[in-house]
Amino acid sequence: MSLSSLATDPLMTDDARNAPRGTYQVRTFGCQMNVHDSERLTGILEESGYAAAPAGADARRGEVDVIVFNTCAVRENADKKLYGTLGSLRPAKEANPGMQIAVGGCLAQKDRAEIVERAPWVDVVFGTHNIGSLPVLLDRARHNAEAQVEILESLEVFPSTLPTRRESAYAAWVSISVGCNNTCTFCIVPSLRGKEKDRRPGEILAEVRDVVDSGALEVTLLGQNVNSYGVEFGDRGAFAKLLRACGEIEGLERVRFTSPHPAMFTDDVIDAMAETQNVMPQLHMPLQSGSDDVLRRMKRSYRSRKFLGILERVRERIPEAAITTDIIVGFPGETEDDFQRTLDVVEASRFSSAFTFQYSIRPGTPAATMDDQIPKEIVQERYERLTALQDRITFEENTRLEGSVVEVLVAEGEGEREHATHRLSGRSRDHRLVHLALPPGLPAADRPRPGDLVTATVTRAAPYYLIADSALGAMDGSLAPEQFSVRRTRSGDAWEAGVSGTDGGSSCGTGGAAAPPGPVTLGMPSLRRP
Repeated sequence: MSLSSLATDPLMTDDARNAPRGTYQVRTFGCQMNVHDSERLTGILEESGYAAAPAGADARRGEVDVIVFNTCAVRENADKKLYGTLGSLRPAKEANPGMQIAVGGCLAQKDRAEIVERAPWVDVVFGTHNIGSLPVLLDRARHNAEAQVEILESLEVFPSTLPTRRESAYAAWVSISVGCNNTCTFCIVPSLRGKEKDRRPGEILAEVRDVVDSGALEVTLLGQNVNSYGVEFGDRGAFAKLLRACGEIEGLERVRFTSPHPAMFTDDVIDAMAETQNVMPQLHMPLQSGSDDVLRRMKRSYRSRKFLGILERVRERIPEAAITTDIIVGFPGETEDDFQRTLDVVEASRFSSAFTFQYSIRPGTPAATMDDQIPKEIVQERYERLTALQDRITFEENTRLEGSVVEVLVAEGEGEREHATHRLSGRSRDHRLVHLALPPGLPAADRPRPGDLVTATVTRAAPYYLIADSALGAMDGSLAPEQFSVRRTRSGDAWEAGVSGTDGGSSCGTGGAAAPPGPVTLGMPSLRRP
């Protein structure tokens, strides 16, 4: 169902369309795709008259009118987490029948009507292909007094055409494609997200310009496999061209992307990264395993030699690049020798960090029925060895940066102990987390805001972040630019406008501390393909 259905649904009178609908929370599980989908869900709800619930509102106490769960089916125990959370809401639903509960995302796409069978107090179940249907389904559930389950098998409207409430004023996600054409045996995403659908470059660039005009200075291009972008419309070099085109957008200072696939990663993308000033020196390159035998069983169409070759070429062109990865431990049939090969590749790769996962069975994937499932205790022991190795490498790589000058995009919510340490936190150009000190006695009016850029010098490395306390080091009170300097930005202005409420927006209503909002955008037009 497209967004236009909101205006034509017969169950909605004019008064209903215009009347305040109540408050909402959206709770997100899973990957960046889900985070961005939740931004769309909040935009759709607000466009339909709902308002974000106040920070700290508790649905279990009946303080929220609509609570939406945007679920993940990839993570271990995803279903247990969802059904446990739904169970905790049952007393609130019984006490307040007017509260509505909706479940969407990958687990909804997979489990469908089973969700309502297991949790009959749920009002709406919707899939990954029809997030725009949520307001209508909520209305129908209320009108019909029964649960509404709507799961589409393919994409009807590209999600970026929907209203979007962006969580950040200074950084934005922009989808370039949805779905995946790969057949990795451990992955359930293709069956839940569908085949890859690519947006036209003009649509993408129009959305990037729109978010930059709204205040963002950083954009992350999203796709399940970004470097296969363009295959659908016959241009295998489209992703490199897209990166270069982003380099020409005035006001766009940082471009990132996630995630590429090693089998399709080409040198033209490396060249575009190296030659486009606002493409950041950061690359997320999923390894999954260092064993060629395991990669073959995973149906990952590359081998460790090719993988290491990509990293070598990236570092030749971009010596300062920080490279991160994903690794699965304990895939069916993985031997000790296979695992040692993974350790060897990790040692050689010098990742700045890694997302490491213990393999667990995902019903519906080929790997779920493979022989030689590895006992949990062996998987755990290997996992601990891998994380210890990567932790050492991360610390060593961070230590090499002591004394270097970093430009930090100040963020909100990155530092867990900011009140105790009096530091601000943000991300450097290579996406490392940096905690930085402010000069003593800095007036409140001169403090960097989220979205502003601070230059400082790294004074100490920690295992998972960098400390830049160079602002504390001046003997006479004067600071050189590399010790501490601030560039106030349009993004900081947009953040400040969000805090003061002058942008007319509200937070995403996620139930935690409300972040200063990004704007609601009405989505980009879906261009007709020739």
